[in-house]
Amino acid sequence: MKKAPKSLRLHIGVFGRTNVGKSSLLNMFCGQDVAITSPIPGTTTDVVEKTMELLPLGPVVFLDTAGLDDTSQLAKERIKKTNRIFNRTDVLCLVFEAGVWGEFEENIITKAKSEKIPVIGIINKIDDSYPEADFIAKVKEKTRGCLLVSSLVIDKKDEYLGKFKNCLIKVCPDDFLNPPPLAGDLVSASKVVVLIVPIDLQAPKGRLILPQVQTLRDVLDFDAIALTVKEREYKHALSVLKEAPALVVCDSQVVMKMVADTPNEIICTTFSILFSRYKGDLLESVRGVFAIDEIKPDDKVLIAESCSHHPIEDDIGRVKIPRWLRQYLGHDLEIDVYSGKDYPDNLGEYKLIIHCGGCMTNRREMLYRINLAKRQKVSITNYGICISFLQGVLKRVLSPFPAALDICNRQKDNKIKRG
Repeated sequence: MKKAPKSLRLHIGVFGRTNVGKSSLLNMFCGQDVAITSPIPGTTTDVVEKTMELLPLGPVVFLDTAGLDDTSQLAKERIKKTNRIFNRTDVLCLVFEAGVWGEFEENIITKAKSEKIPVIGIINKIDDSYPEADFIAKVKEKTRGCLLVSSLVIDKKDEYLGKFKNCLIKVCPDDFLNPPPLAGDLVSASKVVVLIVPIDLQAPKGRLILPQVQTLRDVLDFDAIALTVKEREYKHALSVLKEAPALVVCDSQVVMKMVADTPNEIICTTFSILFSRYKGDLLESVRGVFAIDEIKPDDKVLIAESCSHHPIEDDIGRVKIPRWLRQYLGHDLEIDVYSGKDYPDNLGEYKLIIHCGGCMTNRREMLYRINLAKRQKVSITNYGICISFLQGVLKRVLSPFPAALDICNRQKDNKIKRG
């Protein structure tokens, strides 16, 4: 991988009224013309994304949004897309001019506070109008940092960028500066981890998929030994190892074969389940999967994918999981599929949401989706947990996670008591 994917980058949302210089500011920070600038309000018609390395923080992605006070003909759709960016934003930059603070700015601050997003206030165009002391004090009171810039004064770019980095470091979420481990905390240094990687139609030519690459890197970062095999070679690999592996991780689509070939004393799981913990809420996803037993023929199920891709003939989300669900339940049901950044507002009409592992989105958006489902009282789980449940091996692949395994056991006991 030559560069970090967007899902691993700090997402910095740039918000503000039309024509306050958001795009000019983004161009200055990035050192290139990323966004179109114009004195005509409403020039930014859609969210502009720009990835870059912002040392010492590392990889980031800027999200340049349309103005929230846009009154043009397309304003409604533009503002709708802008509001969605809150779900992806780790740090919010609110851009405005000296002395200009009103309903629009207050609404953004209120929204950010409700979503627990830190806000940096950026007073732009100070070459035209320098803010008074009381206005600066007001901005500092309402935000986590205050920066005074003139995005068109390129000679001061390095000075402004340095101050911006300092603000970012102060407000950057802990889970970005100290990201949670993916699998490394489950094993000790020098122990062997076996990664079972199928090479099938869904495997990109010449590469491994992102969850496999990230897990491999995480294991190496924790000084463990990674052994990568295909599912057909797995059993032989176990036989030649002098010491049993400390952990086995497989693709969910070969979970039944992995469980069948793995001795009971070896803990094992799937890449998707690891991502349920890494990107979302593993315990909530385990609770949610038991809603499958309550699905009736007239219930609706949502399949949610965080990336957009061209589905193949036997696509996991669009073909395999729906087929396994119908086989398990013994009846037909209505299934909707949403992909990419699309996520329906009317979640309440679904009995269950089955979400992908979320490798192509950031943790904030994944948690947002989970919390939105909880607020609308809809059960939510993920691909790996769902597949393992449907194939009867869920308890086995939750062996590395005692709290999740306890939920699974209690749910099973309650089902037996209900008869």
